[in-house]
Amino acid sequence: MQRTGHKRRRKTPKEAHARIAVVVSQFNEDVTSRLLQGATDCLQDHGIGEKYRHVVRCPGAFEIPQAARALLARGGWDGVVCLGAVIRGETPHFDYVSTAAALGIQTTALAFGVPVGFGVLTTDTLQQALERAGGKHGNKGWEAAEAVISMIRMQRDLERAPGTRRSRRPQQ
Repeated sequence: MQRTGHKRRRKTPKEAHARIAVVVSQFNEDVTSRLLQGATDCLQDHGIGEKYRHVVRCPGAFEIPQAARALLARGGWDGVVCLGAVIRGETPHFDYVSTAAALGIQTTALAFGVPVGFGVLTTDTLQQALERAGGKHGNKGWEAAEAVISMIRMQRDLERAPGTRRSRRPQQ
């Protein structure tokens, strides 16, 4: 199924065998299930079949970075797509959860040197979240998966570039 505003693609050899995990929050599942569908559609359209992808569900957005780190620590993944929805309430809880999720996802990507896509919505209302999960603003799950694929492609291109050497990753 095609998502609004996204073109269908044919698989290419660079993408066909990328192993990509998707971490999705169960909290606000009416939104996150749509983000997951968008990400899955994107991966499928890029030729990344079920054999090369895996979905992990975690309780909420706060736990997404821990789930992503656990996947990457086990190895074997070319990228991870992180999906969640944090909707503002009447308390500062929103600020703490959204900040922790964003920072945790970023530090995970930097620590492992593996593309990690940020598909965590941070909205004021449920309606805004639904508009970004397959509604009039597209599907941010699709966009996060596409960003991971793009980064994998870039890393593979860099590895093949003439005069490029592998450097040691910084220790965390």
